Amino acid sequence: MFDAEVKHPQRWQRYTLDQRLLRFAIYLVVVAAIVQSIRNINIIPEFLIDAPEQMADLVNRMWPVDWSYYPQSVNSALIETIHIATLGTIISMLLAIPIGLMAASNFTPNRMLNFIAKLLLVSSRSVNSLVWALLFIAIFGPGALAGTLAIAFRSIGFIGKLTGEAIEEASSGSIEALKAAGASKGAILNYGYWPQIKPAFWSLVLLRWDINIRESAVIGLVGAGGIGMTLDTAMNLFQWNRVAVILIAIFAIVIVTEVIITQVRKRML
Repeated sequence: MFDAEVKHPQRWQRYTLDQRLLRFAIYLVVVAAIVQSIRNINIIPEFLIDAPEQMADLVNRMWPVDWSYYPQSVNSALIETIHIATLGTIISMLLAIPIGLMAASNFTPNRMLNFIAKLLLVSSRSVNSLVWALLFIAIFGPGALAGTLAIAFRSIGFIGKLTGEAIEEASSGSIEALKAAGASKGAILNYGYWPQIKPAFWSLVLLRWDINIRESAVIGLVGAGGIGMTLDTAMNLFQWNRVAVILIAIFAIVIVTEVIITQVRKRML
């Protein structure tokens, strides 16, 4: 018995044979997907070779920067962008809270309501902000209203999903105590769930506002208001020195909002 164990010692393996085959199959699928994507992109080599020269030419056209254009059009468009992102975030927060509560199975023990809420959240996240913007532009016309609603409907899925998950992960101790004391549904939510999910909720709202600032600058390219419309106009008129001012303003506001959110989270959360 002892001699057999010495002749055939056991070897430790990190993965079983089935696991190794599965990992190999996954790697093979990923490589095949990358190869197929590269084949279908139809990259033109001449454009790649010419890209550095075209970029240098574009930078030369942007210089010198037309700083006088900022007070004329850029400042008001930048403020409108901030308003679109802020109001859109507030609307999405108000709509996402009840949907998130419906999606949380421990707070709403109804499978049909859970399914409907999760379907709404998935629908919101699956449609890109630009698509939402095009939809609302077709309904309300171009402008800030379409942009605000596009930002709001896109953000509902993000805030609602994470809020529902935070509620489901909340500790049940205090909640069971409230239920045993005969507390109402509102009291359970206010005194049982809210203290536990409050830091996570405000963190994700601030994060979504930061994301919406950037998306608000993009959806304007399709006519949904904000600084994107100003950028699109300048590009269509080949006013590259004005395009430089707009790009610098967008970069600056993104940096400022990032600093503000970081400070708010440190001091309040």
